Amino acid sequence: MPPIERRLLALTTVALLSAVAVPPPRTQAPATFAATIAQLSEPGGYFDTNNLISNEKSYLHVIPALREAGLTGGVYLGVGPDQNFSYIAQARPSVAFIIDVRRDNLLLHLLLKALFRLSADRAQYVSSLFGRPAPEPAERWKDADIERIVSYVADAAASPAATAAIRARVDAVINGFGVPLSDGDRATIDRFHRTFIERGPALRFESAGRPPRSYYPTYQELLLETDRVGRRWNYLVREADFQFVKSLQERDLVVPVTGDLAGRTAMPAIARYLKERGLRLSVFYTSNVEYYLANAGAFERFTANLAGFPRSGRTLIIRSVFPGRYGWTAAAPGYYSASVVQRVDDLLEGVATGRIRGYQDLLDAR
Repeated sequence: MPPIERRLLALTTVALLSAVAVPPPRTQAPATFAATIAQLSEPGGYFDTNNLISNEKSYLHVIPALREAGLTGGVYLGVGPDQNFSYIAQARPSVAFIIDVRRDNLLLHLLLKALFRLSADRAQYVSSLFGRPAPEPAERWKDADIERIVSYVADAAASPAATAAIRARVDAVINGFGVPLSDGDRATIDRFHRTFIERGPALRFESAGRPPRSYYPTYQELLLETDRVGRRWNYLVREADFQFVKSLQERDLVVPVTGDLAGRTAMPAIARYLKERGLRLSVFYTSNVEYYLANAGAFERFTANLAGFPRSGRTLIIRSVFPGRYGWTAAAPGYYSASVVQRVDDLLEGVATGRIRGYQDLLDAR
């Protein structure tokens, strides 16, 4: 072989060996939906409600303030059931986390996520939630007003065959999420869905061992609720709002997490998740969890967790107060609850200066 060809062969061999010996740059694969849940969650705790739906009739009274704050984008954090979706539809976050001390809440959100996946529009979603066949023809229902959709579902019968069919479809979709579920978890999801199916839009919030209170709103009433000037904002009122939430669900950007707001694992883990990705908290819905944390001596740990979140000066906290129970008189006439907003910075500044040391201080400081 001529010298020049031998040199070329040697150079080629060295290059090939170098390519084999040196590994390519390491890239981090994106975490799956199930892996993100496992990474952020902590062991579940107990609370004595099923929380399938909200009991906060006033929940939409904060929407004008939420829209006025101009918090589009960022990260949404909330507790509890699908009330969160109405806030998400207006805040338009890039990602949402639903954190709750009860693992059952995570299981409920897997059910709702599956229903979003199976439903092309609001009419199909509400029909599937309550185990009714979707109305036909579908194109005539896409822009239907919410009263028409609710009326259809309330009047339609749930047959054993239809129930079995939708339950099988939902379970198949949930299996595809990859979240490890025990037989007990699957039984809980089945029980939750059958509760919606059996009670229909007349379903009310319940506490363990106590019958539903007559002043708690039904699911139908929650759908038809308004802000203080009569505008409806539930995420199922407008197709565009439903489709926004559906788009987040389909991209695995509504992440249910099991965790205590004052705990040492889930809340700090979510805060790190935001920091690592350059994200900021925009809206935090706490319901009335702060009341229970204060009574348990955990309010300081909760605010310390909250202080660890990246945020802006406009970041809002939404809370619900039950005036008859807590001696607060800000509820509108005819409402058992009052929903209010506060800047997170104002809350934390009050804690830092000693003005806010517990729940009553929190209410008085507004």
